[in-house]
Amino acid sequence: MDNDVSAGSAGSTATLGRLALGLTLLAFGAGATGVIDNVGAADAAAVATWVGGVTLFIVGLLEFRAGDGASGTAYAGLGAFWFTWGTGVGSEVSAEAAGLFLLLWALLALTLTAASSGTGVLGQGVYGLLFLSLLLGGIAAFAGNEGLAKAGGWVGAAAGLLAWYGATAALAKWPTFTGRAAGRGVTATG
Repeated sequence: MDNDVSAGSAGSTATLGRLALGLTLLAFGAGATGVIDNVGAADAAAVATWVGGVTLFIVGLLEFRAGDGASGTAYAGLGAFWFTWGTGVGSEVSAEAAGLFLLLWALLALTLTAASSGTGVLGQGVYGLLFLSLLLGGIAAFAGNEGLAKAGGWVGAAAGLLAWYGATAALAKWPTFTGRAAGRGVTATG
């Protein structure tokens, strides 16, 4: 690979990563809640595969190339999760296997939550809510509890909204709740 070719700034690829994660979580969460008639979590498979899987994985590689191992790990790992989930939708697996899958990936989200300490509400909040969503989904699969699965969907949708806001804030230079507005030297309160 030619090292003189720019992979894009870390900010621009991270913003794309937050946007891809946000949209994927919103699609998955809205489907899992059943809030829209005739739309289920499985209907988000294409978004999960291409936006959540492929896009996040590529963003992760670009983040690694830019020297940001933490974001590279987060986006490549989450890309692998979403690609696996999206391509596996419709496969015949036991509830226990589905629950184990979600709980194992919840461990990745827990690691990302711990690793993002000090990044503020947007950084740690997205990963913390993703962890909770996957944990609830995994327990719901083991217990066969549809209500718990819907609760996990709502938490996932909230994580998606938070990730989407983070990407939008970076692009629009809105407050990021770290004491500074994205791209400006002002506080979040003005």
